Amino acid sequence: MGILLLLLGGVAISAVSAAANLSVAAASNLVYALDELNAGFQRIAPDVELSVSTGASGNLVAQIGNGAPFDVFLSADLDYPRALIRSGHAVPESLTTFAVGRLVLWTTRPDLEIPTLAAAVRSPDVRSIAIAQTETAPYGRAARQSLEKAGLWNEARPKLVTGENVTQTAQFVETGNADAGLVALSLVLSPRLKERGRWTEIPADQYAPLDQGMILTRRGAANPAAARYLAYLRGPEARKILERFGYGVPASP
Repeated sequence: MGILLLLLGGVAISAVSAAANLSVAAASNLVYALDELNAGFQRIAPDVELSVSTGASGNLVAQIGNGAPFDVFLSADLDYPRALIRSGHAVPESLTTFAVGRLVLWTTRPDLEIPTLAAAVRSPDVRSIAIAQTETAPYGRAARQSLEKAGLWNEARPKLVTGENVTQTAQFVETGNADAGLVALSLVLSPRLKERGRWTEIPADQYAPLDQGMILTRRGAANPAAARYLAYLRGPEARKILERFGYGVPASP
């Protein structure tokens, strides 16, 4: 942090030049990808002090609506950013789809064969299946939709254990507190988990598209660093990182 000394009328006054601050609220499916994305952004914007909070998209929207000081919101869907627009807490023209999420069935049990969702629900060896909150977490909503579309929801309900968000859901599977789980592909492809267990992708036509939206909050509209961050996420380096974590990316703008 640089210090500038100014002389006014013979009096020395110190002015501190502070780095720009940027606060990001991000859906929990992005938790590992954000490590690489943010490192890339900091290489081109070393003057920006970046802080990130992750959680279920619905919970983050509630926080923003209650005045939480976030500049950028990265959602696991488009509905929650649109809700912020309707409530006047976000800038409509800044809403952009930056990634498309994918849902997988994952287990870390080496003895467990679950090639399909139906096999997991009906196997006597599968006592618990983890999903994220269906009300506040888009990946939880997608998990329920996939079970309903397959006609398995009522059958599965006695086995379901619920995480607050998709990251906690993956932790249930990783630690063995759930035999299997419906989680984000981005999590199981992360450096931390990619060697753990086996996964099967749920066909994309079994749930509503997980189009992930980024948006400037009203607070972020006055922060040039927030616009720089969104521009980086639309760029080629960020797109390559997102693809490596299993996301689909929209056509280049």
